[in-house]
Amino acid sequence: MSGLVICVALGVEARAVARGLRPGDGVTVVRTGMGPRRADRAGARLRACRAVAVTGFAGALDDGLTPGDVLVAAEVRYAGRSLPCPSAWPLAAELDKAGIPVQVGPLVTAGRLVTGAARDRLATTGARAVDMESGPLLAAALRVPGPGAAAHAVARVVVDTPAAPLLSAAMVRGGPAALRTLRRLGPVLSRWAADHGKGRP
Repeated sequence: MSGLVICVALGVEARAVARGLRPGDGVTVVRTGMGPRRADRAGARLRACRAVAVTGFAGALDDGLTPGDVLVAAEVRYAGRSLPCPSAWPLAAELDKAGIPVQVGPLVTAGRLVTGAARDRLATTGARAVDMESGPLLAAALRVPGPGAAAHAVARVVVDTPAAPLLSAAMVRGGPAALRTLRRLGPVLSRWAADHGKGRP
């Protein structure tokens, strides 16, 4: 059984997360590709491991989150399902200990980039952020074979908000802030997975 598998969609996310990891950490970073169909295919290739973490960028659905903040998903809503994330609070505590701004709440996975009125509609559901991969990857993590259930968590870094949406001038400041946070996540995710291996949540 391998250690921690970190799933990200994009090459820039993979490079950022891997930056803080050491070769002996027992962590594998998997680039899944963008969108739910690619994420579903990547999820089907997951093998037995101690823990699975899904990370990368996300869009905030309310202005209580700012670029560079991390939303740890308490649940992921996707395709009519609500997938629970019991490790949300222990992971959030690790992020807070590392000085990384973090909140916990629901995340929704959409089939395409969400902007304008569609974003406003999602905000009325109570979800705090939106992405395009976490749903199918989390569903796959729940099916990972092995002698015990793998820990699973979703920690998404906010890159844009309703007040500073994608492709806006205001969002130019959000990209570097989100990238700086993402570069700090690898070691924290590694510590969280190690704690799970010791029998902690």
